[in-house]
Amino acid sequence: MATLDGKVAIITGASSGIGRAAALLFAREGARLVLNARREAELAAVVDQIEAEGGQAAYLARDVRDETLAPDLVALAMDRFGGLDIAFNNAGMTGEAAPAAETRPDVWREVLDANLTSAFLLARAQIPAMVARGGGSLIFTSTFVGHLVGFPGMAAYGASKAGLVGLTRVIAAEYGAAGVRANALLPGGVDTPMGRAVADTPEARAFVEGLHALKRLAAPEEIAEAALYLASERSSFMTGATLLADGGVTITRT
Repeated sequence: MATLDGKVAIITGASSGIGRAAALLFAREGARLVLNARREAELAAVVDQIEAEGGQAAYLARDVRDETLAPDLVALAMDRFGGLDIAFNNAGMTGEAAPAAETRPDVWREVLDANLTSAFLLARAQIPAMVARGGGSLIFTSTFVGHLVGFPGMAAYGASKAGLVGLTRVIAAEYGAAGVRANALLPGGVDTPMGRAVADTPEARAFVEGLHALKRLAAPEEIAEAALYLASERSSFMTGATLLADGGVTITRT
């Protein structure tokens, strides 16, 4: 029996990187999926690949900052697959890098809306569907940046991702008795389009790799495996947790 047989999952940011890897992995493990990202062609290609492998998936191509998206994703999961068990709220952005005193308010708002407010809106729609199902697993893609380490130039990003940890813990405390678990996944450097945009030269990539104990970046598939653990019953007694999948970046000083 596959790990997620009979489960229905929503994944945001599913057109590339960690979200795409998680969508393919969750489908191979038996989940039926509702996927979201902004880029429709790339998102449709993920669904096509899932269906070609015998899985089931649907998608909505919209920005997570659209307040109508969250209820529409849940409605699609209910109408197409009969309920909701798992939500991997993964979409996000880094934003324009600048010192805190030079960060424009519009950039601040853009990043917080994309990373934190969108996650709140998604969870707000997802939780009642999970409670009606008897429980479920919410996963938020946070990061070590802001929560454990301060990176220069990333005030908005660090604040938004640290905020996700606080949101995760409150949801865990509020809805644990109803069977809903909430956990935050904290990757280190990952070889994704967003990660490559930050480390955009060979020298920058080598520097970022060297910050990690493993002296490399993660493949998106490695972070997807950690998300699968949080989504599945293998983590049934974990809630309100921050799961580091960071290659040792937060413990390394060499």
